Amino acid sequence: MENNHRRAQILEGNEEGDPTAEILDLAYAIHPDIDIIRISRINDDITAIFNGTFPGFRVSNPTYHNLRHTRLVALAVTRLFHGLWSDGRTFDAETLIQGLLSAFFHDTGMLLSEADNARTGAHYIKGHEKRSISFLQKYVEATSLPSSYTENCAAIIRCTALYEGIDHIRNLPEEIQLAGHIVGSADILSQMADRYYLERLPLLFQEQKDGSAHEYNTPLELMQSTADFYRTTVSYRLQTLFSDVSHAMRSHFRARWQIDQDLYTAAILKNISYLESVIARCKAEQECVKRHLRRIPPTSQ
Repeated sequence: MENNHRRAQILEGNEEGDPTAEILDLAYAIHPDIDIIRISRINDDITAIFNGTFPGFRVSNPTYHNLRHTRLVALAVTRLFHGLWSDGRTFDAETLIQGLLSAFFHDTGMLLSEADNARTGAHYIKGHEKRSISFLQKYVEATSLPSSYTENCAAIIRCTALYEGIDHIRNLPEEIQLAGHIVGSADILSQMADRYYLERLPLLFQEQKDGSAHEYNTPLELMQSTADFYRTTVSYRLQTLFSDVSHAMRSHFRARWQIDQDLYTAAILKNISYLESVIARCKAEQECVKRHLRRIPPTSQ
């Protein structure tokens, strides 16, 4: 039990669940000359954006695609870069920064601007990647980041659109393609490996419902489809579309923590196995499922 708890802490970055220090440490380990101040500033700004204290934004209200999710995606992105680097893959420091910037902004399209009249950011869940890219473009211009970031990060963010292909990045530089594969993979891995993933599925259902993007009538129906979703859609994206860059997670954990295992895949398989056992036991009884999913997801952003 203690070992499982420690691995959960490692997955989240530290015991407080704020992975910022780990992101910066890994970025420095990969490229000692990387602009850590720039990454720190982007991290601080995205925190302010989600909290509604950055000019032009209102406080975030989506409960699934929130700041915690965004931070965990950024952590997974950095870990994949670190794992590839540990295996001898080289890439420019600017590629890592653009991957992180894309991760930080990939779900901002579900946030509310001061000009919005929508009740919830989940209203924009359909095609929110386009809004995310628009917000990123304005941010790049306002903060005097390199103009090349806009086109590159737009292409990377589009890789997180779950039911779209990635043909749009094939004519871009190889390192930007790599960053797209990494961010697309990290978005999936960080969600499904979360120790609160099963308890958070009803929050995802509610966001989809608020945005008229739900395919299921109840949270239970969404849960019942999750195992097949992983074995089909998720597996195809990770292994085929994204060239199996997720294998680098094992290299990361071996180099960083001396754990010769991909903790993300292990956590995902554990979540799926437990969910299937609960569904089999409870059949279609929602209250029974609730009784077996007793972890309380963090309420903070």
